[in-house]
Amino acid sequence: MAGGLLGYIERARKLLADAKVGANPFEGQTPEVPDGQNLSGDNGPGSESWAKYEKVGMENLAGCCFCLVAGGMGERLGFPGVKIQLAPECVTAKPFIQLYIEHILAFRNFARQKTGNCDLQCELAIMTSGDTNPGTFKLLEENDFFGMPKECCTIMMQEKVPALMDSDARISLGDEGSVDTKPHGHGDVHTLLHTTGLAKKWLDAGKTHVLLFQDTNPLPFRSLCALLGVSIEQGFTMNSVTVPRCPGEAVGGIAKLVGKDGSSLTINVEYNQLDPLLKSTPAGGDVADQSGFSPYPGNINVILMELTGYQAALERTKGVMPEFVNPKYKDESKQAFKKPTRLECMMQEFPRLLSQSDRTGFTQMDRFMCFTCVKNSIEEALPKVKAGQPADTALSAEADVYNSNAKLLQLAGASVGAASKVSWLGIEADIGAKIVLAPSFAVSYEDIKHKIKGNVNISARSTLVLEGNVMLEDLDLDGTLFVKAEPGAQAVLKGLKVTNAGSDLVSSEDPLKHPPFMRIRGYELDLKDCERLVVDSGVKTFP
Repeated sequence: MAGGLLGYIERARKLLADAKVGANPFEGQTPEVPDGQNLSGDNGPGSESWAKYEKVGMENLAGCCFCLVAGGMGERLGFPGVKIQLAPECVTAKPFIQLYIEHILAFRNFARQKTGNCDLQCELAIMTSGDTNPGTFKLLEENDFFGMPKECCTIMMQEKVPALMDSDARISLGDEGSVDTKPHGHGDVHTLLHTTGLAKKWLDAGKTHVLLFQDTNPLPFRSLCALLGVSIEQGFTMNSVTVPRCPGEAVGGIAKLVGKDGSSLTINVEYNQLDPLLKSTPAGGDVADQSGFSPYPGNINVILMELTGYQAALERTKGVMPEFVNPKYKDESKQAFKKPTRLECMMQEFPRLLSQSDRTGFTQMDRFMCFTCVKNSIEEALPKVKAGQPADTALSAEADVYNSNAKLLQLAGASVGAASKVSWLGIEADIGAKIVLAPSFAVSYEDIKHKIKGNVNISARSTLVLEGNVMLEDLDLDGTLFVKAEPGAQAVLKGLKVTNAGSDLVSSEDPLKHPPFMRIRGYELDLKDCERLVVDSGVKTFP
């Protein structure tokens, strides 16, 4: 804790006093629509803008490092383990952490080919908490770090902070008089990247950028190359990935806050603070513009930092983030809390630590290119769905994975059957062809585009997994097909027709037969028939 326990209590008393009187944290600041790059809609994959930025990013992948924020357990999901053990889809059932590492290794391998440097290494930092640290280590160790060199993966554990029982910031005590503690928030990632020396180490090694991402979003790596290209071309020290945001949606919005002295700050404003802040603008609140969306793009907490500016800010500030408090009061006296609270910090608040010379912006993308998540159990999701909010369950995220991959193949020229509605335990989603594009298949849309030729037709009931260097040159698929090209090999599907009984998602009659990380779904994959094609070396054409 910055300033030790005494400093923590002093900050808590001030923040709790402000919360008690409802102090406005944005007093004296005027919101404006921020500067950024729009790569959504007509500017998305397939456009000249997307191609321009993606090509720049592909040329500069060698400079990218990665940092996963994974301090949360899966209790809200009804899962007893660390969330990165969950699987985003049940066709391959690979856990999130394996998917992330395979993406990072695919970027490394692509960069090695581009640069000719076979010694080029990837770098991954993982921020854990006291809750997730043992499980994260165990998962990585038991799986030999999923192919990543162990020395390239650094685990950083954040500390918890004392819980507070009332507005006087008295410390809450737990069992047997021990201090009750709670997580301090994902903003600690910046402090840890400073205190471990990792940011400086990466910069000294010639790395240029670090991508910060969270633990149950399987999609942001599809857009990394375009994001990196925007950061380089626009000179952004901090570049936040955003999505089109509906007014009132429970997602923070990126806004440019202009002070009375002319200074400005481009930063995330939490959704519950955005509408009050916008009341003073001509729009009169959190409302849509002519696009049908809010002009303030939605923050998804995927952030790309340019390392030179980032390290300078860390040296100057030690990465200590501004804190906030969100107490739930017992009564109108606003003295005692319903349950203990604590000070928190958020990683997206980092612009407050940057200098005026650092350029902060955003890159807006369609959700299918960058965002979905698994954060709610079925029980937690049902009332949210009834209120018109996203389900954010295993089913909704799995549907998003398949639909994202289908959309990418369609944009590249393939024909994919339309999705239809499915439902399990009251949660609905649109699922058609169950398509899994492994990270080794392609690192970007431009990469995918060059692997689709001729007539590629995939029926809505099909399941397709592509891994490694696979070329699709005339394919007619109505069933299940797994294709894998080992490193250095290539598989060419030329005039291939596959028809079989395929596979379906069906209700789980006996969930206990599955490992815990698969039980939260309420459904499973029924693999009736499957054609598997594997190329160990050289080039092989099928049929």
